[in-house]
Amino acid sequence: MPARRAVLILSASMGAGHDAAAAELARRLVARGVDAEVADVLDLLPLRLGPALRGGYGWMMRSAPWAYELIYRAFFVPRGGPGGVSPMTALVAARLRRLLWSRRPDEVVSVFHLAAQAAGHLRARGLLPVPSTVLLTDFAAHRLWLHAGNDRYLCPDPASARAVRAVTGRPAHWYAPLVRAEFLERTAAAPGDGRTVLVSAGAWGVGGVERTARILAHSGRYAPVVLCGRNDELRRRLACRLGRSATALGWCADMPGLLAGAYALVDNAAGLTCREAMAAGVPVVSFLPIPGHGRDGALAMARAGLSVYARDAGELLAALNRIGTPGGRERHAAAAAALFAAAPAESFFTPAVPSGLPGGSAATGPA
Repeated sequence: MPARRAVLILSASMGAGHDAAAAELARRLVARGVDAEVADVLDLLPLRLGPALRGGYGWMMRSAPWAYELIYRAFFVPRGGPGGVSPMTALVAARLRRLLWSRRPDEVVSVFHLAAQAAGHLRARGLLPVPSTVLLTDFAAHRLWLHAGNDRYLCPDPASARAVRAVTGRPAHWYAPLVRAEFLERTAAAPGDGRTVLVSAGAWGVGGVERTARILAHSGRYAPVVLCGRNDELRRRLACRLGRSATALGWCADMPGLLAGAYALVDNAAGLTCREAMAAGVPVVSFLPIPGHGRDGALAMARAGLSVYARDAGELLAALNRIGTPGGRERHAAAAAALFAAAPAESFFTPAVPSGLPGGSAATGPA
């Protein structure tokens, strides 16, 4: 029998979106007879730099979002081409090379930008002898996702695929969102009670969700349910400050069930929860997005017609009210359905990627 194809998926435990996409891709590949392994690229950093990076990002998002905005605009936003090789990329690349030597995959898939940089760096130097694919989890592709050494890119919508192709010169394809089947199976045919509006703070539980909940509660029409992610401090604070005017939930294991009864989702990060809502047929409104990739992603979703970007309280309530008008919910559902009409991500890895792409030299041992 021929050997089973092996794919190494490089993720990062920054929030939940990257890991969830990696896990779902791995599950689907295994179902197709592919050996799929997920590795955390932060574990490849020496001297516990990975946990420090994760902790520093979390602190900035909770306590100094302006600092992240400055870093994002200075280093992440495209300025005419892909990002260069940073010292952190070089550190990851050196250890990634050792991991590749021990695992011997047939293909590498990066679902986090630092992994994309490291794999592209190795591939361009001929030190990665198998194809390297980047699967973007952000609607807005910042420059650290992009390295021309990678063989191809899988993008969340046609607009991002065109932008990536223009910057890198590499093939870029559109794939259907990687959400669990439960979300697609429990599509909301009706808007629940017409009042319950989910307010997402992402896995980190950050952003101006208290303000959002107050606006919804004071409208007299909507009942906000704030998803606080893993931020127990936020959940306790909201429960104390908002009382019965809103519901604050911690990490929710049954998101399909929660979405099935929701009128709409108000989101602030343009991440996994948005895709889950779209899969479930729940309209998405972006409001008070977190800095950097959150704001850029929310704007990109709105430009693609997948959501509404509300700039103030009046626009937020107007957008929610329009969902309840004749045809309003159907317009959102049609846009989401088009998003899921793309090829599934797993189909790009079976059969194998053609050989002869950049970096296809003979394998060498780790340095």
